[in-house]
Formats: sequence, C-alpha cells, structure tokens
Amino acid sequence: MNSIKVVGENKKEFTIDIEKNSNSGLINNEKFEWDVIKVKENVFHVLKNNKSYNVEVLSINKEDKLFFIKVNGIKYKFTIKDKYDELLHTLGMDNLVNNKVAELKAPMPGLILGISVTIGDTVSKGDTLLILEAMKMENSIKSPTDGVIKNIAVKKGETVEKNQVILNFL
Repeated sequence: MNSIKVVGENKKEFTIDIEKNSNSGLINNEKFEWDVIKVKENVFHVLKNNKSYNVEVLSINKEDKLFFIKVNGIKYKFTIKDKYDELLHTLGMDNLVNNKVAELKAPMPGLILGISVTIGDTVSKGDTLLILEAMKMENSIKSPTDGVIKNIAVKKGETVEKNQVILNFL
C-alpha cells in the first residue's frame, strides 16, 4: 500500500492510501473508488465516486517522491511513502538520506549583485538566495536545501572567491 500526504493551496492536508494495482483506497480513512483515463501527456480524467476531475501533473521529483498536481484548477503537493519508507521511519532511519546543509559556498568567483534573503528567513530547496555576476553573466544562486538562514557572510557589491562561504543555514 502507498500512503500519499496531500497539501492543497489552502494548506488543507489529507492522506490517501492506495492499494497497488487497485482502483480503490482510503481518503482520510473514508473508502473511495476511482477510474483514470489518460487524455494526453501529464493530463488525466479521473472519476472518483461518480464525480469527474481534470488532473494535470505539473512536476515530478522522483528522488524526493514529490509531485505537484493540479486538480480542477487547484494545485496540490503530493508526497508518496511506500512500505519501505514506513519501515525506515519505524526503524528511525528515514533521515539518513537527507543531507543537512550547514553552509553555502560560492560556486565561482564573482560580484554579489543582490541578496534575496535576510537572517531568519525560512527558505525551500530551489529558492533564489542571491544573484552572483561572473564573466558578465548573472547567476541565480539557489538554496540546496530547506532551512532557515542563520548568517549572511557577504554584502551587495562585494566580490567573492570560489568556495568562499556566502551564507549559513540553521
């Protein structure tokens, strides 16, 4: 059985449990049945308990088992856990794969054009943290992890060397 945690745009959360190779499952422990028809690439038509839904897969992160899906125009974040994820969680080994990033270093020498965050900001993996100009090109430096900004070691207009610490995470 796969367990799916779903968070909608309105921050409402619910859990879906689906038995593999089955057209039924549980949503917050309430039974449902469904049928799916693929309309085109990443677009599906779903019938759940005789109600029609248009579903579009917006993005997939297989490594983190994370899906962003739009259902009838509303965006949802789906996080999937299978029996192996549950076993790792039970054994207390589910965080072994997560790399804790403590600091971010400059990937190349350059000039800091702008800083998008301040100390104490909560950031998500992929958020733009600052703009670094190198070889007359502007490079968005993105967060490699989810976290909170602990310290910013550079200022706008400052030059940095490759591997110089730019900021630290909590």
